[in-house]
Amino acid sequence: MLAIEPWIPFIVATMLFACMPGPAILYMTAQTLAHGRRAGVMAALGIHVGCYVHIIAAAVGLAAILEHLPGLYAAIRLLGAAYLVWLGVSMLLGRAHAGDHAIAGNGGAIFRQSVVVEMLNPKTALFFLTFLPQFVNPLAGVPVSLQFLGLGMIVNLALSMADLGAVGLASLISRHLPRRGAGNRVLPAVSGSVLIGLGVMLVWPPM
Repeated sequence: MLAIEPWIPFIVATMLFACMPGPAILYMTAQTLAHGRRAGVMAALGIHVGCYVHIIAAAVGLAAILEHLPGLYAAIRLLGAAYLVWLGVSMLLGRAHAGDHAIAGNGGAIFRQSVVVEMLNPKTALFFLTFLPQFVNPLAGVPVSLQFLGLGMIVNLALSMADLGAVGLASLISRHLPRRGAGNRVLPAVSGSVLIGLGVMLVWPPM
């Protein structure tokens, strides 16, 4: 079994990370403001699923490759940033807004986009690579890879709960914003600008 001592600092650190506003929360807030609460929830679910890719990679040691191959890290970061900028520009041009009814109906497009956004975020891989080892006990009876998976799942669930809270808050705010006339153009413009800003944040300033 895992040692008892690391659990208290692990829980405290996890809750602190969950409460810190980050790119994921801003991304889901933008999706919620642009397309509604269902889209925000699907975005949170997509981020949650995409995060498991990084957890599994950290568990099997693949995430360490990003730490030692800066060229690969930079390439993935640029690809992820370009994808976010593309989503933001599409929103600004009204393409995403034109499909609001379809998105509100099933949210599949938002879910798939969010999975890709999270998978193309190498910072998440490095986060798990640097954070989880602090609480892994090589002398425990549980394999290190399983400890990585278990701790990563706990962190991911905590982050997702905070993300859903942000979606709920954004949904409440959006209800008081105009959806017709000028408001019909302002919300996609603001949301698209946020996504473009997130894309820029991924590459500037460089890590």
